[in-house]
Parts: sequence; C-alpha cells; structure tokens
Amino acid sequence: MMVDSSTRITGIGSALVDLLINETDGFLEALGKEKGGMTLVEHHDQEEILGRSTEKPVVVPGGAACNTIVGTAKLGGEARFIGMRGTDAYGDQYEAALRRFNVEPLFNVSTSTTGRVLSVITPDAQRSMFTHLGASVEMDPLKVLPELFTDTAIAVIEGYLLFNPDLMLASLKSAKAAGAKIALDLASFEVVEASRPILADIIADYVDILIANEDEAKAYTGFTDESAALKALSKNVDISVLKVGKRGSHVAANGRKIRIDPQKGKEAVDTTGAGDLWASGFLYGVAHGYSLEQSGKIGSACGYEVCQVVGAQVPDKAWDRIKQLL
Repeated sequence: MMVDSSTRITGIGSALVDLLINETDGFLEALGKEKGGMTLVEHHDQEEILGRSTEKPVVVPGGAACNTIVGTAKLGGEARFIGMRGTDAYGDQYEAALRRFNVEPLFNVSTSTTGRVLSVITPDAQRSMFTHLGASVEMDPLKVLPELFTDTAIAVIEGYLLFNPDLMLASLKSAKAAGAKIALDLASFEVVEASRPILADIIADYVDILIANEDEAKAYTGFTDESAALKALSKNVDISVLKVGKRGSHVAANGRKIRIDPQKGKEAVDTTGAGDLWASGFLYGVAHGYSLEQSGKIGSACGYEVCQVVGAQVPDKAWDRIKQLL
C-alpha cells in the first residue's frame, strides 16, 4: 500500500488517563470480571475497585489511539492526536505530557472529568480494564472536520469509537476526505460484539489497514483457525494484521501472507499497551516506506519493550534499542 508524501500519523480517540494496579486472579474473580478485555463503568465503580486494593495505582497518560501516536512520535515520526479532555488536573497533565513527547495535541475541552482507565494486572501479565470515559465521550461529531487530518498519511481511528457510531463515522469520513489512509484496530472483543451490526460495512467502506488480536478476530470473523481468520480479516482492506501474542503476528496484503516472528527475551511484566505499541511500530514503518516484513519487525520490537514495564510508557533506553532497527 502506498501513502502520499506526508509521513504524519494522526490518531483520534479517547483521551484517558491510565491507573494501573497489580492484583491476584482471585481479586479479579471477586469482581466478577472475565480476564482481559474492557468493561465500561462509572467513576464510583473505579473508586470502589481501588478501595478494595492495597496497591497504589501508577498514573500515566493512556487511551489506545494516544498510546499508538505517542509511540510513533518516540520513533521520530510526525504525530498528532485528536481528543476531548476535562479541565481538571488530569487533563492538564495529559496535554502537557503529549507536548513533551512531541505529539501535536488537538483537544476540545469539557467541564467534565477527564476519562480514566483502571487496569488490573494479574500475575500472568494480562490486564483487565475498567473504563470511565468521562469527557472523552463528549466530542462533537460536527467538529470532527477534514482539516484536523491535514497532511496525514495514516489516520489511526480508535476502535472504541464504535461505541459512538456518529463520532466514528464523522472521523472516518473526515480522514478520507483529507486523503489519509485509515487504520482501524478492533480494540477488544467486547467492542466487536457490541458493534457487529455496523462493523462490516464500516470496514468495507472506509478501512485500509485492519488490525486485530486473536480474541477480536474470532469475535469478528467467527474463526479460531488463524489462516481462516486472517483471510476473513483481509476482505475489503489493503492490509490485515492478526496478532497472536507471544507467537508473533501475521500480515496479509495483495494475496501474500507474511509471518512476523515475535521479539524474544524476558518474560512480560505487563501487557498494557502491547497492541497499541505494536501498531506504533508497524504503522510508522508503513508510513515511511518500509516493507511489511520490516514494519512488522519494528512493531514486534515496540510490543516487546512495552511489556517490560508497567503501563504503556516505554523508557528512552528501550526506544534507543528499537531505533537500531531503523
């Protein structure tokens, strides 16, 4: 897939502060939460869960599309993030952090609280997310205009926007009108199941790059067989990606299937942001003209490094290691 002369990657999605705690499987079971995925909750639900834990949460900027955009900026790419935040301290910290990371922030501001994601990390490094969207759901679709995506090679449309179909469609239409290629990460199996009535048409009409993990691919295609799932994901898009965790990933394009080996080393500490950062590396590579194999290798390196820390903020020394692949 060719992109235009711009290499900028622009993301639109939920501006969410990540609150991270390490807990046992029993803690999660007591909450009645299936491991993995994302559950929408109210602010008071998050406070109740935090009250049950003796762990002090780690607080970092987050949100799926934002994590991806920060990663592309850390790789040295031009990056922009579109979102909605609150006027509270969390919102101020969020925007300031993006500027430090060399991301261009385009925020609308609400008097509501900035959205938050509480991630419960179990000993197997899996994260189960409890999300209060807060101000992030107040973005007005009428204000999502093509000029927000000016000079954008690839627009990363966050899968969670499928919970707001009007906002999702406005984002897709404006990005297309601006001439950007569109990358959609399916986000979670809950998102796929909830948006099933509209998802296939959206992908066929707008999406150029479709990214899914095993659970999301199964929810969307109905296939557990990786080859069958990848073939189904490839329908109506230029590039499809099936991520299979520790076993790496598969990429399909132009009738080719490419196996991307995982980067191996230490065991994962936390998988928060692993898929988001994999997308950072892969989309950076595509936007800058790398082959799909090379782009996948960069993605695997980004995904590996973020699993070595708690949260989705990769330290500078790790970015130096990743950049050696460039």
